[in-house]
Amino acid sequence: MPVEFLGIAATHDGSETTARSGGAFDKEYTLRLARAHEDHGWDRVLFAYGSGSPDPAPAAAYIASRLDRLQILLAHRPNVSYPTFAAKTFATLDQISEGRLTVHFITGGNDHEQGREGDTLTKDQRYARTREYIQIVRKIWTTHESFDHEGEHYRFRDFVSDVFPAQQPRPDISFGGSSPAAYAAGGAEADIYCLWGEPLEKTAEQIEAVKAAAKAAGRTDIPRIQVAFRPIIAPTEELAWEKARRTVGAIEARKASGEPVTRRHTGQAHPQNSGSQRLIAIAEAGERYDRALWTPTAAATGGAGNSNALVGTPETVARALLDYYDLGVDILSARGYDLLGDAIDFGRHVIPIVREEVAKRDAERAARGSQTLAAVRG
Repeated sequence: MPVEFLGIAATHDGSETTARSGGAFDKEYTLRLARAHEDHGWDRVLFAYGSGSPDPAPAAAYIASRLDRLQILLAHRPNVSYPTFAAKTFATLDQISEGRLTVHFITGGNDHEQGREGDTLTKDQRYARTREYIQIVRKIWTTHESFDHEGEHYRFRDFVSDVFPAQQPRPDISFGGSSPAAYAAGGAEADIYCLWGEPLEKTAEQIEAVKAAAKAAGRTDIPRIQVAFRPIIAPTEELAWEKARRTVGAIEARKASGEPVTRRHTGQAHPQNSGSQRLIAIAEAGERYDRALWTPTAAATGGAGNSNALVGTPETVARALLDYYDLGVDILSARGYDLLGDAIDFGRHVIPIVREEVAKRDAERAARGSQTLAAVRG
């Protein structure tokens, strides 16, 4: 199966290691970073969502109107707009991008962050709302006759949209989470299920949980799996590990000075969401796993988001990514700490290795299939 690469569409040059040099929305930098991804072999970029961050939808539209190939993963929280409005926004963006949109629905794992925009539902209520929201958006995208809706969280009458996605029948729906409630919701509704990078054994367990949830929901297919990492690469193993230690040192220095190092910073010492709790537990159990997984970056940020690193030469990191591909992961998400420079380096030195090896695996698989078919016929 083909492999895809997801990068980050940051709207400024700040990261956990470096404070941003300008405002929250730097239009020139946003375009420069996105173009670097398009020019260096990436398939799509994520426009993330934060309660106080620039609105990702118009930022994505800005990029889509200026680049030709790069696909867009747009993060969206259901609490911030009614599904009828959101469905039209997504359809319009898919038209602007000429069918390059995927929407990533975020349920929200932190009560404090959700409350910043007036969301007071419990976590279980949020998951129920997200499922209803996705179902409504999907129906609006694909229904050309007006309809009513009477649900637990949304009610409306006689709605029909006059704008539809360029993709037919609709854009893909992306979803993430590491709790039983997340597996149930995403397994039922998602085309793509997103995980943060964990050791191979635990990732395999999560994939099985998603598959089981999809089967329990009555699906005959399963979501595609995406896994996210923070690559730290250098020409030699020694230089890569020196770079990794400098990276954690920079994060710790910013924390010591009182700077918030992530957009997910809420002032809470212990994260509420299951994904971050898992990353912290993995870091407490050990620093290194498998071929190249390194956890101190996650520990330094309190398990905030995508934070486990893959450390080594491009060849080592590529082999580590192929280990996840062999588990059934076909979308690999990567984001460095020097957003622009690392996107270029990863695109130049890691992506070609992974693509070449995946092509070899696919060719060998096809050859074995042909030999088996010939043997059966013979």
